[in-house]
Amino acid sequence: MATTVPAARPGGERGRPVTVPELRARGRARFLAGLIGPAFVASVAYVDPGNFATSFAAGAALGYQLTWVIMLANLTALGVQYLTAKAGLATGASLPELCRDRFDPRVSIALWLQAEAVAIATDMAEFVGAAIGLNLLFGLPLPVGGLITLVAAFGVLRLEGRGYRRYEIAVIVMLAMTAVGLVYLFLAVGGQDYGAMARGLLPGLHGPWALRLAVGIIGATVMPHAVYLHSALHKQRVVAATAADRRLLATSNKWDCLLGLGAAGVLNLVMLCLAAAMFRHGGAATLDFPLLSRRLAAVAGGGAALAFGVALMASGISSSTVGTHAGQVVMAGFTRWHLPLAVRRAVTAIPALVVLALPVSPGQVLVYSQVVLSFGIPFALVPLLLVTRDRAVMGDMVSGRATSAAMLVVTVAITALNVVLLAQLAGL
Repeated sequence: MATTVPAARPGGERGRPVTVPELRARGRARFLAGLIGPAFVASVAYVDPGNFATSFAAGAALGYQLTWVIMLANLTALGVQYLTAKAGLATGASLPELCRDRFDPRVSIALWLQAEAVAIATDMAEFVGAAIGLNLLFGLPLPVGGLITLVAAFGVLRLEGRGYRRYEIAVIVMLAMTAVGLVYLFLAVGGQDYGAMARGLLPGLHGPWALRLAVGIIGATVMPHAVYLHSALHKQRVVAATAADRRLLATSNKWDCLLGLGAAGVLNLVMLCLAAAMFRHGGAATLDFPLLSRRLAAVAGGGAALAFGVALMASGISSSTVGTHAGQVVMAGFTRWHLPLAVRRAVTAIPALVVLALPVSPGQVLVYSQVVLSFGIPFALVPLLLVTRDRAVMGDMVSGRATSAAMLVVTVAITALNVVLLAQLAGL
C-alpha cells in the first residue's frame, strides 16, 4: 500500500547536495564533469527501443522522407528538456511538484493518472526492446528476456541510493554502448544517399504510413516521462548559494542539454539512415527485428548483427531504469505517495511481460506504444508552459515571450497531429 512521504529526491552523493565551491575544490576536470549529467540521463529516453522501432521502420518503409521529422522532433526535445531542467534549477522542485502546488487537486490527479498510463506504454517499449536484444544475442525467449531486463534495471536503480554520480555513470555507460553500436553499424553498412537525405529535410508526408510513423517518431522523441524526470534530476545535486552560482548552473544546463540531447538526435538520424540504406523503401512500416538483424549480417557481417543486438539490449535496460526513476518522481510529485522501488518496478512491468508472452509482433507493439506516448505529450507540455512563464514561480529565470510562444506553437502542432491521426484511424 502506498504511504504518504515527502517527494522523491533523485539525490546528491549519499543524499547530501554539493555546493558549487565544494565542487570547484575537487579540481577542474571533476568540477566540469560534476556539472554535466542530468541531460544525458534524460537523453536515454530519446534513444530507447521505441526510437529503434520508429526510426528504423520509417527508414525502411519511406527512405529518407521523414528526416525532417527526426530533426524537428529532436530540436523540440532539446528545447523542452532545457526548459524543464531550468524549472528544476529555478525552484528546487520537480515539475509534478510544481503542478501539485499550482493547480486544482483534481487537475493534478488527472495529470498523474494519464502520466501513469504513459509510463505503462513507455515500459512496454523498453521491456520489449531489451527482450528482443537478448533474444538476438543469446536466443532467449522473449518472456525470459523481459524478466532479465526487470532484474538488471532494478540493479542499476539501486545505485541511486549510493549517490547520484554512480547512477548517472551507469546510465551513461549503457548509453555509450548504444551509441558505439549504432555508429559502428552506420560505418559498416555504408551506402548512404546523401542527396536523398538532404531532400528529406523538406517537410512532406507521402504514403499511407507516413503520418502514423511521423507521430510515432514524435512520441518516441519528445518523451513525457523525460520531461517530468529532468526537472527533478537537479534536486539535491549541486546547490547554488549565490546569483553567480545560479548563472553558472544555468549555463552548464544549456551545455548539458546541447551535448546530451544533441547526441541523441544524431543517433536517431543514424537509425533512419541505416534502414534507408539497407531496405531502399522495401521494408515494412512495422519493423521485424530478426529480419533486420539478418539483413545486417548479410550486408556487413556477423559483427554488425552482434553490435545491433548489444545496442538494442543496452538501450532497453538503460531506458527501463530511467523510466522507473521517472515513475517515482511522477507519483511522489503529484500525490506525495511513494511506492517501494521493487513494487513500482513490478507494477509497470507486468503489462509488458504479458505482451511478451503473447503471439504478437514485437515491432508493431513498439511502434504503436510510441503513438500512445505522442498523445501524452501535450499533458506534459501545457503545465510546463504555464509554470515556466510565471515569474512568481521562476523568478529571474522566467521564460520570455518568444520562448513561451514557441512552446505554445509546439504544443498546438503536436496536438493537431494527434487529432489528424485519430481522424485517419477512424476513417474520417
